Amino acid sequence: MFEKLCLEGFQSGLSWLTILRKRDNFRRAFANFDYEAIARWRVNSRVEKLLGDPGIVRHRGKIEATLNNARRATELADEFGSLAAYFWRWEPEPATRPARLDKSALMQLNHTPASTAMAKDLKSRGFRFFGPTTAYAFMQAMGMVNDHVEGCSTRGAVEAARARFRRPS
Repeated sequence: MFEKLCLEGFQSGLSWLTILRKRDNFRRAFANFDYEAIARWRVNSRVEKLLGDPGIVRHRGKIEATLNNARRATELADEFGSLAAYFWRWEPEPATRPARLDKSALMQLNHTPASTAMAKDLKSRGFRFFGPTTAYAFMQAMGMVNDHVEGCSTRGAVEAARARFRRPS
């Protein structure tokens, strides 16, 4: 989950294809997104090193946010038992989702009350580079919402997988 959280932040303002092409480089540069290991890094020297890495997106704010968020992630895991237990608390209630998800409804879902609340809570806990739109994209990627439109051949399989999934507590 921490990897996806970080990559969502790096993707902000860029195409996903750019991030996916650099994914292995990000994993190498950020210790396979082991947030406990990253949280122990000396920030200033590591930021400078990462700014020199052509294999990743070299954006000082995004790099600094990733290092900061690793420390915040350790706090979340300590408080909630795991990152998954924290994040799945934000899964929207089915009643708050569109009754019928068609392309028109989907185009209006760049953020939701649940993603806005998640982003606000993370910000209050010191997370950076993770707003409501990024939170919603994270929710989509983690399967917290199924945004495959009605009639999509994948929608039913995703719903079945979501029904089988045991949410962390």
